[in-house]
Amino acid sequence: MKLLARAALALLGWALACTAWAWTDRPLKLIVPAPAGGTMDIVARVVGQQLSAEIRQPVVVENKPGAGGSIGIQAMLQAPADGNTLVMAASNVLAEIPHVMKVPFDPLRDVVPIASLARSGVVLVTSASYPSTDFTGLISHLRSRKGATTFASYSAGTVSHYAGLMLSEQAGLDMQHVGYAGSPPALQHLLGGQIDIMFDGMLTSVPLIKAGRLRAYAFSGKARSKHLPEVPTLAELGHPELQFVGWVGLIGSAKLKPELLAKIHAAVANAAGSPVVRQKLLDVGLEPEVDVDTPALMRETRQLSERNAAIVRKYQIQMN
Repeated sequence: MKLLARAALALLGWALACTAWAWTDRPLKLIVPAPAGGTMDIVARVVGQQLSAEIRQPVVVENKPGAGGSIGIQAMLQAPADGNTLVMAASNVLAEIPHVMKVPFDPLRDVVPIASLARSGVVLVTSASYPSTDFTGLISHLRSRKGATTFASYSAGTVSHYAGLMLSEQAGLDMQHVGYAGSPPALQHLLGGQIDIMFDGMLTSVPLIKAGRLRAYAFSGKARSKHLPEVPTLAELGHPELQFVGWVGLIGSAKLKPELLAKIHAAVANAAGSPVVRQKLLDVGLEPEVDVDTPALMRETRQLSERNAAIVRKYQIQMN
């Protein structure tokens, strides 16, 4: 009888713990405004699985790519603001794309960032067969071919594009930009020698760097990446303005009530703080993060947006 009582108490305690994190009694729809397999999709599925176990409700990941993320965000905004439909997005969807593409919502007023779950910067890479082995040598080589070199971006109007333009100007390289629809086709041409350099995301570049197919020269973060500790930051190399690190996290409608917003933030942060989740995010080249509250994330997103708007104006950036 004592064993049965203890088991019942343990079960009750577990149920109460789960209830403490739950904010809904229905399945949660988690929209990813991008195709399957990308950074946002991976974070959604890794965190969503743990979140489902904690709130004791299914978490259904639904990919709605297109229009720079606008289709997915619009689907969320058109749903009731009850916390049952949320979006897993990257900061560029709110702070970069709207400056080069007209979107049917105000990214700083209609949407609220709820929780940052991971961060990632971009890394400057060439094919492993490129003649330069370090950053100084790379700049010297590119300068010797001034006006005849190219840099790829995984999309016009993103930090991959900004960083290339800024480096070209600061180092006097006069490089030509070639925009692609995502990293895979850009990396294919980089590896094939049709493109000289690229600032690419960690998730797609790190496996190729570790496989010896790409060479890394510099990282865009405040500090060196845990994944590439031997690669210096651009600030270390004399380019502190080329600091670009974005977040990947949960966003919702600005119409969500404050108490509901706080409950969702707490539950998602708890799920993302799980050692299993953190390790899975590390394994794909991301830096896990769960300690940024919603007001701080809102301020950061506004600052990112203002900085990016200034870059877009300066370089007259437009979508291809």
